[in-house]
Amino acid sequence: MFKKGMRVILAAAAVAPLFVSSAWAAGMMTVIVNDPSNPYWLTEGNVAKAAAEKLGYTATVGAHKGDTNTESNLIDTAITNKSVAIILDPANADGSVGAVKKAVAAGIPVILVNAEINQEGLAKAQLVSNNAQGAAIGAQQWVEAVGDKGKYVELFGSPSDNNAATRSNGYETVLTQYPDLQKSGQEVANWDRTQGHNKMQSLLQANPDIIGVISGNDEMALGAIAALKEAGKLKDVKVGGFDGSPDAVAAIKAGDLQYTVLQPVAIFSEEAVKQADSVIKTGKTGVDSEKQLFDCFLITKDNVDKYTAPFVLEQ
Repeated sequence: MFKKGMRVILAAAAVAPLFVSSAWAAGMMTVIVNDPSNPYWLTEGNVAKAAAEKLGYTATVGAHKGDTNTESNLIDTAITNKSVAIILDPANADGSVGAVKKAVAAGIPVILVNAEINQEGLAKAQLVSNNAQGAAIGAQQWVEAVGDKGKYVELFGSPSDNNAATRSNGYETVLTQYPDLQKSGQEVANWDRTQGHNKMQSLLQANPDIIGVISGNDEMALGAIAALKEAGKLKDVKVGGFDGSPDAVAAIKAGDLQYTVLQPVAIFSEEAVKQADSVIKTGKTGVDSEKQLFDCFLITKDNVDKYTAPFVLEQ
């Protein structure tokens, strides 16, 4: 019996290296995100890496932090490492085109996530949140919270990211339907909490009688909330966010944030890897369109308990 057991153990040991070898043979996927200090981009990288490893690839995650030179260097590293695919959240709608071209010229398929580039036909796919739809449902919820009369201000994201303008335009489409709502200020805060705080201080000084703040993302909204608390104004000013981050959800539970619009980053990051896998194996993503929109979801105090994991809302 002992010898039979030994044969089973030895057989299992012999199989194990073969499994590791075949996983390695699938190749490396390189995932490049913006800035993992933001929980949204952290989730993007973590989900893509886990999805790649589940399919038998090795995976590495890098961050360009919005800098196109860093992004270009990360693409060079991916080429040197003979990556079989690149999952990229581009740093700049125009400035990232060259980096994508470089990868494509090296024979590496690129799948874009979260943000677009201003050229089609390079990336195999561009998977993004439906920012116009998300902005519309967010603005409608904002009016419900703030009311249809009074002054408000807006915190705008990074001008180099098309998502910032899409959300801002979506807000305007809804809010201009209410003639007694007056936009009295707008500041660029580049998706950043600290900048959101500082810009909110400036906006408050210039517009002490505002009743609401509509923000392009949660980080800027949370910075605004901190500034409003410091000024003793949060009880009089309603704030709305966009992303669906864990900190935003906590702020909704605390009554500080009226709502957030959840971007389904966990869904499209995993889908991007699946499409990359399909391209590697078949030459096609399996989806007809290069640009693919994923609808957003509204999170309020009424459904916040259905938030079960970072950027995951049970339907």
